Amino acid sequence: MHSGEPHQNYQPVRLPAPDYRGDVSVEAAIHGRRSIRDFRNTPLSLQEIAQILWAAQGITEPGTGLRSAPSAGAMYPLETYLMAGSVTDLAPGLYQYQPQQHTLLKHHEGDLRADLSRAALGQPFIKQAPVSIVLSAVFERTTSRYGDRGMRYVHMDVGHSGENIYLQCVALGLGTVVVGAFRDAEVHRALELPESVQPLYIMPIGHPAHR
Repeated sequence: MHSGEPHQNYQPVRLPAPDYRGDVSVEAAIHGRRSIRDFRNTPLSLQEIAQILWAAQGITEPGTGLRSAPSAGAMYPLETYLMAGSVTDLAPGLYQYQPQQHTLLKHHEGDLRADLSRAALGQPFIKQAPVSIVLSAVFERTTSRYGDRGMRYVHMDVGHSGENIYLQCVALGLGTVVVGAFRDAEVHRALELPESVQPLYIMPIGHPAHR
């Protein structure tokens, strides 16, 4: 077991720089967006991972810290975790995305996809996909400013980020789906998240099996 904090002995994984000029238009990505639940047994590249994480919560204006997805009051309550099972040049494990540095911090070694699948009511495609992104939130960052209304704003934030992931996956020829059917406490235990962090979305990502 671990504390939910990055292990001090793990060095941050520096991610490749994101590409700001893709080959797929926004319109084409919207047109092609579908929920994919069947994935090929093909690893993802670290470049693909970097691009998707940047689309989810990456910095787009370094001087201000503004990110790729909007957030109420720029409070940025989301924490983005990568459950990596099959990624070229990245050991299996649980990582946390650090937007300011565009790096990954490892929390735990080993392939935990089966554990995450069990926590999500046994949905098999979570175990099948090379990776899953788990979008989580520290609600207090937003509610400290907006009170109870901030709960709604956090759920808006995660929707913005999730759609960015969908569209970025389409642009990369990948597939994903938002999973909300899971037992919160079991996901929390599987990822050994800090107490203040609550999981909201699981998004398995991989190459679609039928394309």
